[in-house]
Amino acid sequence: MNTKIKCLLLDDELPGLTYLKMMCEQIPGVEVVRAFNDPLKFIAESKNIDFDVCILDIEMPQLNGLEVAQQLSGRPVIFTTAYKEYAAEAFDLNAVDYIRKPIQKERLEKALQKAGEKLNSIPAEKQFIQLNTSKGKSLIYFNRILFITTSGIDKRDKIAHLENGEELLLKNISFLQLLALLPQKEFCQVNKKEIIALKIITSFLHNEITSAVIKDGKPARFSLSETYKSGFLNITAV
Repeated sequence: MNTKIKCLLLDDELPGLTYLKMMCEQIPGVEVVRAFNDPLKFIAESKNIDFDVCILDIEMPQLNGLEVAQQLSGRPVIFTTAYKEYAAEAFDLNAVDYIRKPIQKERLEKALQKAGEKLNSIPAEKQFIQLNTSKGKSLIYFNRILFITTSGIDKRDKIAHLENGEELLLKNISFLQLLALLPQKEFCQVNKKEIIALKIITSFLHNEITSAVIKDGKPARFSLSETYKSGFLNITAV
């Protein structure tokens, strides 16, 4: 395989996880970055790990592999399972491949080769911006931003709300400047004081957006002003 693929593994059964890790390590061009046996821990920690593809078991307690995949923002996924009835749902999620257990090395290698081809077909795009913050020059990855608000102390500053719960103060930058730096298909200004990532939207009405972000035990809501409504509708219609 020509592409070095960084893999995350998830299987709640330790013998199966150990076996999968051993097989991956025998395939040239494949690096196992982390292996998890807890889906909740996987979701919490994978946000801060650099990886290319996930190999996920489907049958797991708390969250199954299909539910985990839905939270990976379109990252390539290979499913493994002993049950054939999940195949249709797996491919509805645009899975790279679906491998029946017991896993054969040749079959796994073929799936990882498909993942490598998919990764190579995706044009390289910038994944982060560098901005002046209260912590100095900081790299901010696009996929970690949930929404950005105007600072209540100095409106010239903005606050980036990140997936890990961190709030990062962006120094002396306008929304116009931010929108020029952020991926146009992933972010949108919805009112005078807020930019949101489209990935957090769960529903919207004519003047309000409901998100997947939980604040004070409830889904966070954002006002959608008339000034920005047409731009929002154009992006979400794509």
